[in-house]
Amino acid sequence: MTTLLKLSERIDGLTEHVGRGVRWLILVMVLISAGNALVRYAFHISSNAWLEIQWYLFSAVFLLCAGYALKHNQHVRVDVVASRLSPRAQAWVEIFGTLVFLLPMALLILALSWPVFVTSWRSGEVSANANGLILWPARLLVPMGFALLVLQAISELLKRIAFLRRE
Repeated sequence: MTTLLKLSERIDGLTEHVGRGVRWLILVMVLISAGNALVRYAFHISSNAWLEIQWYLFSAVFLLCAGYALKHNQHVRVDVVASRLSPRAQAWVEIFGTLVFLLPMALLILALSWPVFVTSWRSGEVSANANGLILWPARLLVPMGFALLVLQAISELLKRIAFLRRE
């Protein structure tokens, strides 16, 4: 179990590193949005590329930080019942939810999104909007985000199992 907990620590470190790095994209989004608005109103110049890069950055924050949210227990959940359970029962609920809901859903989305990215990358797909950006970087965010979420789910699973084995 010690080896698995070390693996969990490494996954947690990766998740923490990605989360702390990606959160800076929020500042970048705000600056791009403000700059875009300033240029549009002051000089009557606009480009769809500026709007699209904001969407890409929002997607990056949302997708790449899903594992970070899970690690810090900031994900959406219904605690009405679980909060009244013992820590041991809560661990069992987490294990069940991870194995039955989180991992299958995340693995399915990961598997389905990878071919979409590959097709976009190979074709050089570009946004249909005037001055639109290439789409493969945005398409890559989906499998990357869900891969990180799967890794963090495995880490959380290992920690819950270790907790149950200690008692």
